[in-house]
Amino acid sequence: MKKLFLMGRSEAGKTSLTQALKGEELHYVKTQYTTTEEDTIDTPGEYAESKHFSVGLACFSFEADVVAIVQAADEPFNLFGSGLHSFILRPLIGVITKIDSPHANIPMVRQWMINAGCERIFLVNNTTGEGVSELLEYLQDDLPPLTMSQAKFKQDLGLNAWDPLPDGVTYPDEI
Repeated sequence: MKKLFLMGRSEAGKTSLTQALKGEELHYVKTQYTTTEEDTIDTPGEYAESKHFSVGLACFSFEADVVAIVQAADEPFNLFGSGLHSFILRPLIGVITKIDSPHANIPMVRQWMINAGCERIFLVNNTTGEGVSELLEYLQDDLPPLTMSQAKFKQDLGLNAWDPLPDGVTYPDEI
């Protein structure tokens, strides 16, 4: 299973998402510091909300296989600028929580995530479990292991480690 790194503003639903992914009963817990579980890294919203702490997000992201921006469907503003994926060397996905909110604006939040560079976007309701199974299915697919030579070959092609090789391109025999 891929290790998931969660970042987003306070009350976006990061900790609740962690509980939903584990099948736990939801209970409020204020994340005071970065917590690392077996398959998730949960961060305080203040890290994303402050430019003084946001560098920590980039540092912690290197411990994960995939990075998720978590934003509630009723978010009043966006914290993540376009091209966010340029400093995160991991696959970047989006998770839209609170999709049942009467103030939800899913198309707007989805567009923010597309602008940030999210490769996939999941709609999730932590309370009912809607969308959780799709996210879990995505996380179950482990990334194929790469040797350093294979990673360098992909980098020479301008690809990320998780990108597939283009059609007709194969690794050289000596790799």
